[in-house]
Amino acid sequence: MVKKLLLLLLVSFLVSCSNSDKDKEGPAFIGGEIVNPKGKNIVIFKDDIALDTLTLSEDNTFGYTIEDPSAGLYAFQHNEFQMFYLEPGDSLMLRLNTIDFDESLHYSGIGAKENNYLMELFLQNEKDMQGLGAFYLLTPAEFQKKLDSLDKRKSEKYKEFVSKNKPSARFKRIAESNHDYTNYIKKELYTSVFNKNPERIAKEPFPKKFYDYRSEIDLGNSELRTYYPYYRLLDVYFDNLTYPTYVDSEDADRKSFQHNYNKVQLIDSLVTNDSLKEKLIVRNVRRYLLNAKDPENEKEMVAFFKEHSTDPDILKDIEALADATIKLTPGQIVPNVLLVKSDNTSKNLHTIITKPSVLYFWSLESVKHFKDIHSKAAELSSKYPEYHFIGINTDTHFKKWRKAVKASGYKESCEFQFEDIKSAEKTLVLNSHNKAMIVSKDKKILESNTNLFDSKIEAQLLGFLNQ
Repeated sequence: MVKKLLLLLLVSFLVSCSNSDKDKEGPAFIGGEIVNPKGKNIVIFKDDIALDTLTLSEDNTFGYTIEDPSAGLYAFQHNEFQMFYLEPGDSLMLRLNTIDFDESLHYSGIGAKENNYLMELFLQNEKDMQGLGAFYLLTPAEFQKKLDSLDKRKSEKYKEFVSKNKPSARFKRIAESNHDYTNYIKKELYTSVFNKNPERIAKEPFPKKFYDYRSEIDLGNSELRTYYPYYRLLDVYFDNLTYPTYVDSEDADRKSFQHNYNKVQLIDSLVTNDSLKEKLIVRNVRRYLLNAKDPENEKEMVAFFKEHSTDPDILKDIEALADATIKLTPGQIVPNVLLVKSDNTSKNLHTIITKPSVLYFWSLESVKHFKDIHSKAAELSSKYPEYHFIGINTDTHFKKWRKAVKASGYKESCEFQFEDIKSAEKTLVLNSHNKAMIVSKDKKILESNTNLFDSKIEAQLLGFLNQ
């Protein structure tokens, strides 16, 4: 508590001695409080590089001084990830509750107005994206009118903010890029959906200037290379550039080898910033490997990556991921990982699989998720009794897991916990709590990367039974 009081006194002093001069100098400070923390650490980043890993105090506060900061975008990570803007001389305090991470995040101190504005933009953009699906059935001209309406609202708010707060030129560039690139990504997402329907393409022409913005997309902005609106836009933009390169020979499929191989080649040839280029290539190679089903294609993708990677550590990670995903392709024997039963005895996975089985994964970190996924598993189990649905907990605390299983009334013969979660995560490539695996009676993998909540899951289960 003493540390927290000293921290607050420091911020109060800095705020009182501050003025509105935008050419500020000196060190910058970021600190604050995390309610309901998900651990004891918080990591501060600049341009994807970890500046430091901090340990939360007993009262869940932290503080960090950057002695010679460059103005621009930074980030912090505590279970989830969020960006913030910092200039020399800023003294920024944040407060968030991990139960409602982004929505609860609020800043105070020097630099707070800029960061609260960026968070307002972030939340509004997320809301707009959620409602975007309702616009997909509109004609291109109607879609453009909807975007113009959203754009007008944001422009008015931005002008009001600038007039009232007089932010620095650098901040205005970042805020304006947020505005522009979130508009561009809506058009690119609409294009992705629209282009999957040849009949619409023939019937509904795009307005003449619909794609004029593409000439304004900067394919090498070093200042924005880690900023989500810019980064997300480039990813879907390259998807749309890639589709025409192969649609004459096969259906458009964002997860296919051909799509991803052509896409990383385009990224390599068109992106002018080396750091951004590698970041985009890594993202797409990794995403492809997580969904791949052909070992030879995976090896070819890794070979491409070897030729274009400049970071030996990243190359090592990609090779390790490919090695794991190749072992999980359909037809392979599922890895025989070691599990723990509720009576605290060990059992390997192969001994549990005595009939076609569905493996799904859950954690106590998300109460809603583990309740929802168990309900879904129970529903599917009643429809497809031929399968054994096996719930595997990914936490490290045995007693808490066993207590939750008993309190929830789950069938203990269907519930297990990994004995070595770190090893199991790598072996089974557990990149999402929604991941599920379908395995045959003889332990062969039928599907290594499905989802119990996916609309296709029942067709998959039925299809494998009819083979």
